[in-house]
Amino acid sequence: MPSASPTPELPRFALDRHLCLLANRWGTRRAVGACFGLVSRLGDGVFWYALMLALALADGLRGTVAAVHMAGTGLVALMLYRRLKRWTRRPRPFRACPGVIAHVPPLDEFSFPSGHTLQAVGFTVVALSWYPALAPLLLGFTALVATSRVVLGLHYPSDVLAAIGLGGALGGASLWLANLLAPMAMPS
Repeated sequence: MPSASPTPELPRFALDRHLCLLANRWGTRRAVGACFGLVSRLGDGVFWYALMLALALADGLRGTVAAVHMAGTGLVALMLYRRLKRWTRRPRPFRACPGVIAHVPPLDEFSFPSGHTLQAVGFTVVALSWYPALAPLLLGFTALVATSRVVLGLHYPSDVLAAIGLGGALGGASLWLANLLAPMAMPS
C-alpha cells in the first residue's frame, strides 16, 4: 500500500502564511512589538469599555443607550467568534507556521476568526452610527487592532479579513435590528 503524501498547499494559503511570516518578523523589532502588544491589550476590551463608559458619562441618556447598543453587539460577537473557533479549529500561526512566533500569549487556542478584530469592527460600526465624529480615532484604532493580531503571530491575514467582514455584517445587523425595535431611539 503506497504511503499517503501530504496534500499540496493551496496558493491562497501559501500567501496567507507568507504574509503572516513577514508581518511577524516586523514585530520582532522591540518598538514595533511593544506598540502592537499594547494595542492588542487595549483591544482585549479595555479601550472599548472605557469608550462605553465615557459615552455614558459625557452624553447622558443618549450616550448610555449607545453604550448599551455597543455592549449588546459585543456580546453577540463574543458568542459568534467562540462558536466559529470551536467549529473551524484552525491552529494559530505560531503553532503551525515555522518561523512565526507569538509575541504575546493568546487568549484561546484557535485562530479563525480574529475575535479582537471582529469585536473592534462591530463596536466601531455601532459607535460611529451614534458618534460619527469619532471616526478618525475608532477607524485608526480598529486598523491597528487588526494589524496587531497578525504582527503578534496570533492570526493569519485571512482570519483578520474574515473578522472584518463578520464584524461589519454584525454591526450593520445590530443597527438594522435596533432601528426596527426602537426607531425613535436610534441616532439620526
